[in-house]
Amino acid sequence: MILDKFKLDGKAAIVTGAARGLGRAMAEGLAQAGADVAAVDILDTSDTVAAIQKLGRKAAGIKADLGSIDCVEPIIRSTLDAMGRIDILVNNAGIIRRAPITDFTEKDWDDVININQKALFFLTQAAARQMIKQGEGGKIINTASMLSFQGGILVPSYTASKSAVMGLTRLMANELAPKGIQANAIAPGYMATENTRPLREDEARNKAILGRIPAGRWGEPEDLQGICVFLASSASDYMNGYTVAVDGGWLAR
Repeated sequence: MILDKFKLDGKAAIVTGAARGLGRAMAEGLAQAGADVAAVDILDTSDTVAAIQKLGRKAAGIKADLGSIDCVEPIIRSTLDAMGRIDILVNNAGIIRRAPITDFTEKDWDDVININQKALFFLTQAAARQMIKQGEGGKIINTASMLSFQGGILVPSYTASKSAVMGLTRLMANELAPKGIQANAIAPGYMATENTRPLREDEARNKAILGRIPAGRWGEPEDLQGICVFLASSASDYMNGYTVAVDGGWLAR
C-alpha cells in the first residue's frame, strides 16, 4: 500500500536546529511517521524531546554549537549511542545576519557561512559515512531558502550560504546515489519564525511580502512536516538532488 511507503518505523533521524521553529516541527513530523529522533541545537531541546517521547518514539537531546565543525563527531557518536544507527539527516540549523552590503562585516559573513554551509557539509559527510557503513541507504534533507533562487537584500552571507545549499544538495545526490542515499532540499517560503520576526514586525515589509504570496499568509513550521516525511521515506526513493519550494506560491508569482 502506498501509505506504507511513508512510514518511518525503525528509522533513526538527526535534526539540527530542532529546539524550535522549522526544526522542531520537522522533528515532530518525523516522529509522528515512526522515526526516533536526535534533536540537535545550541538551545535547550527538552520540549522537543518531550513531544517526541509523548508520541512513543525514542528521542535524544544533543547540545551542539554548529558554528564549529568540532561538534560533528560528538553529534554522530551521541546519536549512535542513543539510537544505534542513522538513517535520516535533516540539516536545518541556520542563522541570518542583516546589514547593507556596504556595511556588512567579516564576522557576520563567517558566522553565517560556518553554520549554514560548512557545518551542513561536514555533518553530511560524517552521517553519510555511517549510512554507507550500515549498507541500507539513507536520506539527506537540507533546508534551503527562497534565497537559493533569488538574491534578496541586506543578507549577503545568508544568500551565499543558501545558494550553496542548493548546489551542495545536487553534488551530494550525484556522489551518494550509488550508495542508495538520496539528498534533497526543502526551500521554505516566508515562514513565521524567529528569523523572520524583524520582517513581520516591519509594517511595510510585512505588507509587501504578504501581497506577493498567493496563499495570502506566512507559512507555519507545520507546513513543512509533509514534505519532510516524504523526503525521509521510501516514497521518495527515485527523487534525488532536487530543491522543493514550500512557499505558498511565492516563486510562481
